[in-house]
Amino acid sequence: MADRTIDTQARHGGRYKWVALSNTTLGVLMSALDGSIVIISLPAIFRGIGLDPLAPANIGYLLWMILGYLLVSAVLVVTLGRLGDMFGRVRMYNVGFVIFSVASVALSFDPFRAGGGALWLIGWRVVQAVGGAMLTANSAAILTDAFPREQRGTALGVNQITALAGQFLGLVAGGLLAELDWRAVFWVSVPFGILGTVWSIRSLREVSKPQRSRIDWGGNVTFALGTAVILASITYGIQPYGGAATGWGNPWVLGGLGAGIALLAGFCVIETRVPSPMFQLSLFRIRAFTAGNLAALLTAIARGGMQFMLIIWLQGIWLPLHGYDYEQTPLWAGIYLLPLTAGFLIAGPVSGFLSDRFGARLFSTGGLLLVAGSFLGLLALPVDFSYPAFALLLVLSGIGQGMFSAPNTSAIMSSVPDNQRGVASGMRATFQNSGTSLSIGVFFSLMIAGLAGSLPTTLTGGLRAHGVPADVAANLAQLPPVSTLFAAFLGSNPVQHLVGPGVLGQLAPADSAALTGKEFFPTLISGPFHDGLVTVFVAAAAMALVAALASVSRGKRYFHQDPVSPS
Repeated sequence: MADRTIDTQARHGGRYKWVALSNTTLGVLMSALDGSIVIISLPAIFRGIGLDPLAPANIGYLLWMILGYLLVSAVLVVTLGRLGDMFGRVRMYNVGFVIFSVASVALSFDPFRAGGGALWLIGWRVVQAVGGAMLTANSAAILTDAFPREQRGTALGVNQITALAGQFLGLVAGGLLAELDWRAVFWVSVPFGILGTVWSIRSLREVSKPQRSRIDWGGNVTFALGTAVILASITYGIQPYGGAATGWGNPWVLGGLGAGIALLAGFCVIETRVPSPMFQLSLFRIRAFTAGNLAALLTAIARGGMQFMLIIWLQGIWLPLHGYDYEQTPLWAGIYLLPLTAGFLIAGPVSGFLSDRFGARLFSTGGLLLVAGSFLGLLALPVDFSYPAFALLLVLSGIGQGMFSAPNTSAIMSSVPDNQRGVASGMRATFQNSGTSLSIGVFFSLMIAGLAGSLPTTLTGGLRAHGVPADVAANLAQLPPVSTLFAAFLGSNPVQHLVGPGVLGQLAPADSAALTGKEFFPTLISGPFHDGLVTVFVAAAAMALVAALASVSRGKRYFHQDPVSPS
């Protein structure tokens, strides 16, 4: 029997493939859910550890609470996929569950307060991301090994849509759990992590024999450093520098981008010269692989940007305008985003099943066109929209993303040789995770640019209309737009924090009540926010259309033909 296949019966039939599907689905669900569960519960977490999230010195903590998990997931997933090819995909997957579970326990028992508490959470989120990356990098390869090619689309569709739905379920879970206790946001992963660990160790087994080779240390180091430096630089580009609204003129940001690009260029050179490269550049010769990953990268950027913008829109503007207390907006924002998750869950498995019969191109391309249309529909809505129209657009966007993701993943994984599926899975996940990380810098920068044009004048006029002294209003209007953006993102009214109790105490009671009430801040920023929203959704729609072009260029159905093992 050839080295690549250990257990043909397990791979092509029987109970094992369904065990593999159910366990890996739990794994990617937990990994994806923990990537987003913190986003919507950040206000409760910061209150719990005694930090003001709007204080300038604490913005770095806020960014890294979100970015740390995404950054590690993007940087390590290829390496971990390659290690899965070398040492066993199931073995790496099992270790990932153990690390994920231990980190979840540590996160839920943060012993520190203030900055120390934030650093504890950031550090253990990074460790948790290592475990999550092990799960993500090897799950698709385990499924591709376990299922025959005529069923891979269905299996990968269930797995992929569960992962994507987990990102939005995390928003709902974060809002619900934060109402109970901020530590519950992390407790929830512990029982599932322990269950998944025991289950995977007892039930999963290696189907493809590990391919022993040397570790490409040079490639691993240059790729990790290059990717990390670029993503971190882009993220810091959204913070103000000097008198500018953003930091794109900051020499450190520009230097970081240049250094990151140089490191990645060096990485590409190394990969062409080592006998066992971690990043199989030769896979890009396969058109279905290249087109699918390009489409996935662009879609991930657009999807990540949409996710953040919708949270800002709901928590910072729409919900307060409709009478919701700021403390409750994280919970209700998650609930009002459920139609997006429903669209995923409806379309993903169905499109995966149909793509097994008819190919990926029709469903993936059609889904991306639907996504682009939903972005343009959101652009046409007023800021104070009617919810049924908003919900319909969310459902259409979810259906479109479900139509794209499952067939696209199946096409990518089916196009590569059997012994490269681990690294191919890691490369696919890297493009997706990098897109999500890039979306923070890209879309926050676009939104800040939109706010910067009209926010100062609007803020000055609104404050002066309620009796705030001209010099105080002028100073507040010059504050970086990123502060206003983060306040909306966190579902917080920053006026009381910015104006201060001293000034508020000198105003007429009616003016003071208006400034600190539910409607003043969201009404004030509605106009500038819409200016930024136009820029953001036009960019997102353009990315979805370019992704559709990449998808349609993938060609007809393609399966890599491995040699048949002698019996």
